[in-house]
Amino acid sequence: MSRAVKIILFLIFFALFFEAGLFASYTIVTQQPPNPGDLIEMQINGISSLFNLGTPKIATPNNLKIINKNEVVEALKAKSGVDGINLETLTAQTYQDTDDGNITVNITAMGYKDDKSGGTSNKSTIVIKSNETYSITATAVAVTKMEGVQIKVGTIVITSTRILYNR
Repeated sequence: MSRAVKIILFLIFFALFFEAGLFASYTIVTQQPPNPGDLIEMQINGISSLFNLGTPKIATPNNLKIINKNEVVEALKAKSGVDGINLETLTAQTYQDTDDGNITVNITAMGYKDDKSGGTSNKSTIVIKSNETYSITATAVAVTKMEGVQIKVGTIVITSTRILYNR
């Protein structure tokens, strides 16, 4: 057999064993039978993204100006349970085309809870807590306007609230 045929056979067997291993590991991890079409499509998408074929998979978000900041802040305060939100940290971003009427936006903001002092946890100890700072992430539907976006306050859904210890 010629050297070229051996290399081609080696590559074919390598691909077959790789696919068999992928199907077996998928079955072990998910405890479901593999869907060959989806697994092969996932591999093709991964390889095409490595070589920048087609559209890029990682899009850059568009920063948007929020028109109704005060309404958004009040809704975020009510839904996240914080005492206040810093208006300077309130931002909205989207990956969608802003020419569309309704777009989905990701909202991020920094919130805080006021100091709590006094009270006792037992008979001889006074508990003093410092300000707690929170990072709040939410999604909502917004309407694009000439000045920016107007967020529909009723569609705001808190996706995460993280406590940040800054002291």
